[in-house]
Amino acid sequence: MCHVIVTCRSMLWTLMSIVAAFAELVAFMSADWLVSFPSGFNTSVVPTPEPHRPTLGLYSRCIKVAQQTVVQCGPYAAHFTEIASGFWQATVIFLVVGIFLLCNVGFLSVFSMCFQSILGKSIFNVCGLLQGIAGLFLMLGLMLYPAGFGCERVGNFCGLDVSAYKLGHCSLGWALYTAIGGTVLTFVCATFSAQAEIATSSDKVQDEIDEGRTLICVL
Repeated sequence: MCHVIVTCRSMLWTLMSIVAAFAELVAFMSADWLVSFPSGFNTSVVPTPEPHRPTLGLYSRCIKVAQQTVVQCGPYAAHFTEIASGFWQATVIFLVVGIFLLCNVGFLSVFSMCFQSILGKSIFNVCGLLQGIAGLFLMLGLMLYPAGFGCERVGNFCGLDVSAYKLGHCSLGWALYTAIGGTVLTFVCATFSAQAEIATSSDKVQDEIDEGRTLICVL
């Protein structure tokens, strides 16, 4: 019989797991990792009242074509090997693996209300372990990302005064901060999964099961 068990801690863990996966996915797909100075690549140009600031992501970019008002966004790399630098290629690999694990955990977390075990192990413990592994992949990817600032594409985008871990005239975009926040939240979820396990296996929940209830909601 399937017992639907909902507790405050297990529901909070489920929501945080989904948010972490969504944050990493949105950040990865965004082009707002680096933000250039206004009005193209010439720092001597005086900004317009509403200057456009081009952005550069891991594999995509957003630019304003000359004499057009529309900002065009799209991938600059048609193939994996065309990504700006080897460090960014490694970042993409690590982030993809981490996001894949987080998406699977997010999917499993929804069913944790009905199934508390998987292959004889607590689903919370299994998901917590996967989140810890995903967090390590994400952290490695984010640590390698600034090492690629010295590549030619970033030099053309941010000016020639760039090198590994040095941005030149660019600034960091919201996507990178979102990815960092999602990584921190991933480690929080990995730790909090133990609390979700404790909450769903408490004596109060067991008493509800013994009484024959299939929908169990406890604080």
